[in-house]
Amino acid sequence: MVNERSLTNEARSAAWSPAMAHPAAASPPISLSIEAGVAVATLCRPPVNAIDDDWVARLEELLDDAEGDARVRVLWIRSAQRVFCAGADLEFMRQRFATDDGRRAMIDFTRRLQQVYARIERSALVSVAEIGGAALGGGFELALACDVRVVADEARLGLPEARLGLLPAAGGTQRMTRICGESVARRLILGAEVVQGAEAVGLGLAQWRAPAAELRATACGIVERIADLPGAALRESKRCIAAALDSRRDGYEVELEGSGALLSLEETQERVRRFLDRDAS
Repeated sequence: MVNERSLTNEARSAAWSPAMAHPAAASPPISLSIEAGVAVATLCRPPVNAIDDDWVARLEELLDDAEGDARVRVLWIRSAQRVFCAGADLEFMRQRFATDDGRRAMIDFTRRLQQVYARIERSALVSVAEIGGAALGGGFELALACDVRVVADEARLGLPEARLGLLPAAGGTQRMTRICGESVARRLILGAEVVQGAEAVGLGLAQWRAPAAELRATACGIVERIADLPGAALRESKRCIAAALDSRRDGYEVELEGSGALLSLEETQERVRRFLDRDAS
């Protein structure tokens, strides 16, 4: 875990989520490349990929592009900076924090962030977050919205908003509780605790860990393995997992519906035939 002094400095850096001030970038804050069934979204707003309106608009735009491409099965979110994403932009927060209207605008912005993160969670694409550096506040909420997370041992992760008298409102309280359980969520959110990558995996915040020097290769292997699977099977599997978390739905019936849909596909039939033929030989 990071030390107390580091946590205090992080909390002083921003109003809603820890972030550093920086000049506005001329280039898009997130780049997108698509190849071999993988859409790679690279956070590239120096120095800390701070979140503002343009950042959210770009994330929505690239989701349109990735989901609109029938070839894409995996959305791989990574960073070109030393950090993954440190949360909200400092100047962005200053402009809104001082007045009632501005604070209401902050709530509207947070609602928009909730919506785009929920879109990632609901997407038919399998989302992979590669976390090589600090993922704090809204930045970690982005990672929690992804299906799977692979983290560098040295990375720092957390939702320390309570240090500012705030809460992680872009879905952080809901997703951390669902992913890690009530006990871990209470510990980390109520304690405003930031943990390092190795401990994060033990707590269930991420599924894989690797030394920073090996993170890219580890993430690439995970992404390639998923991208090699049939998109329809991934989509129906995600739908069933979502049903398991929704008490209003009969997840077993969703499994049967999904299985029926998959069995009708020529690709599924061919894969099953090849498997059966191989087993018989």
